[in-house]
Amino acid sequence: MLVFDGDYPMALAVASNRDLTRPIDEVRKAPPIAGGSPHWSDTQTMASLPEMRRGRVAAALVKIVVDQWRQGSIMPNGPRSDDLAYARGVGQAAYYRILETRGEARILRTRGDVATHVKTWEQAEETSRLPVGFVLGMEGSDPVLWPDQLPEWYALGLRVISIGHYGPARYGGGTGTGVNEGLYENGPALLKKMDNLRMILDVTHTSDRCVREALGIFTGPILASHQNCRALVPGERQHPDDILKAVIERGGVIGTSMDTWMLTDKVEKDWSGRKPMKRTDYFTREDVTLEDAANHIDYVNQLAGNSLHSAIGGDTDGQGGAEGAPADVDTVADYLKLVPILERRGYKLPDIENIMYRNWQRFFEKHLPSG
Repeated sequence: MLVFDGDYPMALAVASNRDLTRPIDEVRKAPPIAGGSPHWSDTQTMASLPEMRRGRVAAALVKIVVDQWRQGSIMPNGPRSDDLAYARGVGQAAYYRILETRGEARILRTRGDVATHVKTWEQAEETSRLPVGFVLGMEGSDPVLWPDQLPEWYALGLRVISIGHYGPARYGGGTGTGVNEGLYENGPALLKKMDNLRMILDVTHTSDRCVREALGIFTGPILASHQNCRALVPGERQHPDDILKAVIERGGVIGTSMDTWMLTDKVEKDWSGRKPMKRTDYFTREDVTLEDAANHIDYVNQLAGNSLHSAIGGDTDGQGGAEGAPADVDTVADYLKLVPILERRGYKLPDIENIMYRNWQRFFEKHLPSG
């Protein structure tokens, strides 16, 4: 069995000063360096490239993540200017490219790249030396300074963009605003340019209003890289049924996030950032397991009437590290523990393969460019 992770903001390692080419134990035990700025404790790191190989994580939708500071921002330490936002984004793209140059990764730019890469992993008995596949996405649109700049990003390998992240983004409202903002002035132009380039729209981390407005303009392929079900867990970070159904009806895939805030109904999190909330004040780590993730996967399957639109969207190392993951997930290799859970629920092997990796594989084989 392989895993295709639908969301891994791996480039956060650049700001967190982590060498993800090392085994996970070495990453976790790395001595602190003066001036380093870890996103959270190194000891909580869930993924490194060797650990992905150990867990048969053949590929991931990896992200460029830059939240520019502006009035209403809730993310700390964002760049103060357009130029700095652009530079940070390009730097993260360069991080992925150098990993490819060193043979650690393979950027999957075309549908043929995906097919060949997955076949190689399926046929390999030993995966410890294989490159991990990367589809490049952007979480929030801040590094794209104007719509006509998109061809430059496309040439860098970028294939997927979400309008928002946390708070207001350059082209529309993200989650965490608390006010459900829609598209901004240049949002329609960005979507039309994405359409022209046959890029993919990720509706994750984008306000309900902004998603609905975007779907009225954008005609290309859509996905939800790491998005859970509001019917099971309240809060603006999860999608309501009408948006989940829209993704399904347009042939998209919905990745279930491993963020415990998005898996438990014990509390409705204030996603606006105005009310500081610590997980440990509301539930213990043992309260949330992969059974809860399977509930969201199953909910998507029931909406769709099949297993062709549900997947893993781990938000690996973006959701707070291992402390923010289900109790039975210590590293990305533990995603394979979903297999016996789904078996106990009556899922057959073809359905389990769909969820674990084939749905993402087929989606990108269909919607990435032919060459």
